[in-house]
Amino acid sequence: MSINFDKALGIHDDAMLLRSKRAEILANNIANADTPGFEARDVDFKAILRAQGGGDRGDLKTTHGRHFDTGESGNTGTGLLFRNPLQPALDQNTVDVEHEKAEFARNALQHQASYTFLNGKFKGLKHAITGQRS
Repeated sequence: MSINFDKALGIHDDAMLLRSKRAEILANNIANADTPGFEARDVDFKAILRAQGGGDRGDLKTTHGRHFDTGESGNTGTGLLFRNPLQPALDQNTVDVEHEKAEFARNALQHQASYTFLNGKFKGLKHAITGQRS
């Protein structure tokens, strides 16, 4: 009997890679906060994860004609998106440093949560294989 790592690890291995890429994008936004004309970028994490096979885990389904549309049915983009500025600047820079820092911190926390989950999964798999606790 072999171990299926896709089932054992869930979406957390893909999520860690995507969170790392998002950290790079957010750091680039912060670094270019004073660059005239720079447009802040971000990714649609859910859309990318769904496109990579993360599936519809947790997505709402409409099972009746009178249910509200969640607006996610046609969202399959996997590229970088431009962030809409909360307060436009005179130099056309769309980076809000405080917002970017908050998103960076949130992303780091979620990355750490996935890391902690994967670490626990690997410890459990090691225990199942060897029969010993580490």
